[in-house]
Amino acid sequence: MSDTASPGAFPYRLVATDLDGTLLRSDDTVSERTRDALAAATAAGAAHIVVTGRAVPWTRHILDDLGYQGLAVCGQGAQVYDAGAHRLLTSVTLDRQLAGVALAKIEAEVGPLHLAASRDGLDGEVLVGPGYAVQGTLPATPFTDASDLWTAPLNKLYIQHPTLTDDELCEAATRTAGAFVTVTMAGAGIVELLPLGLSKATGLSLAARRLGMKAADTIAFGDMPNDIPMFAWASYGVAMADAHEELKAVADEVTSSHDEDGIAVVLERLLG
Repeated sequence: MSDTASPGAFPYRLVATDLDGTLLRSDDTVSERTRDALAAATAAGAAHIVVTGRAVPWTRHILDDLGYQGLAVCGQGAQVYDAGAHRLLTSVTLDRQLAGVALAKIEAEVGPLHLAASRDGLDGEVLVGPGYAVQGTLPATPFTDASDLWTAPLNKLYIQHPTLTDDELCEAATRTAGAFVTVTMAGAGIVELLPLGLSKATGLSLAARRLGMKAADTIAFGDMPNDIPMFAWASYGVAMADAHEELKAVADEVTSSHDEDGIAVVLERLLG
């Protein structure tokens, strides 16, 4: 990451924004001010890429509502999605055998977990097991038999614990199973097990390459620890005011909250 953004004309060719807690307000809408600022950045020659932990089925309706026609990085970097063509360009799946080993190791350390899983593909379901609390009102399919998790390719597993905090669960999972899967925290109640080595930076670098752009061209906005690799890859990282402290610690700048148009505040300043 650079120490400062350059003055003058808009200094970036790529604007990468997380979705929940960053681009989306608490009511799951994007403000007119933020829409206008992003439109001005694209008019100045930049591309906008949504980079989200949500898999495509949980992202597509939001992009359609925004009239978003570009590339989106979904599933914590597992999927590069062409929103205009409604087409999945790349997809990385979780090794189910390694994931099973990882789950066993984590549960041996902390006790039984509540589980959910995101199936791969444009229409992949999110399966939710007993006790797992889905955040918001996103569609999910309940299961009771854990063997159902492994019957189709997955891009991630979600884990929750009845007593541990998200930070405690993430730390324990990383310590015990980090050799088998990547563990990340994407929001309140959202600790995920991903293919080993996968991150938002993985997908963003692939999408940027398709656009002929590089890390040095990129400003990134986010709010949670799963955005840390994206900040490390980008030239400049901006955390929202209510971001997780781990992300703020590595950000080049902290802006206003997602409910106070934090993305627009920064883009308007850079646009002059």
